[in-house]
Amino acid sequence: MTLALGTGMLNPDTLLSTFGLIGLLAAVFIETGLLVGFFLPGDSLLFTAGVLVAQDHPFFPLWILLVTIPVVAIAGDQCGYLIGRAAGPAIFERPGAKRLGPAQLARAEDFFANYGPRTVVLARFVPIVRTIAPVMAGASGMPYRTFLTYNIIGGVAWGTIVPVLGYLLGGIDFVRAHIEIILIAVVVISILPMAVNYLLSLRKSSARLVESTER
Repeated sequence: MTLALGTGMLNPDTLLSTFGLIGLLAAVFIETGLLVGFFLPGDSLLFTAGVLVAQDHPFFPLWILLVTIPVVAIAGDQCGYLIGRAAGPAIFERPGAKRLGPAQLARAEDFFANYGPRTVVLARFVPIVRTIAPVMAGASGMPYRTFLTYNIIGGVAWGTIVPVLGYLLGGIDFVRAHIEIILIAVVVISILPMAVNYLLSLRKSSARLVESTER
């Protein structure tokens, strides 16, 4: 969705020129901390901020971005986790729930028990997923200390790598126009083994279930 937000107030250049650093940090927190923030252009916003601080007259030094963005990103995910921890069980345990019911909660718990740490880190680099992942981690009962540890790793990685890429590679038109696709491709390559393993485990579980019902 964020790929389509190229014009208007959600354009990264417009957001930064209008609201500056405060607007940047607010957008980062809302995107990662509140479920309504999935529409914000997080990756391209950070990349554009890196491009702007590489200019002759930057609106802020690079080091300020590299300190403040990770802090706010980590705080945003903490908020998302707490929302999931508080409201998640009630949502999944609603009577008659089909798409978000106990079965889905059980799957989420199983997934985060096996792949939670890697998911928390890599979700940072995927639009929409980084908004949902901390909420799902909280709802599934992922231990807070584990979540906090990998939330810090993911927040620092995302909050430094993307602005630095903008700072170093912002002059390359292809990179600037396709930063989200590039990041998603890197994440897909990273999680491919995990996804295959998870699908195989689901297949084995289904096969065991069929065998048990046939006996």
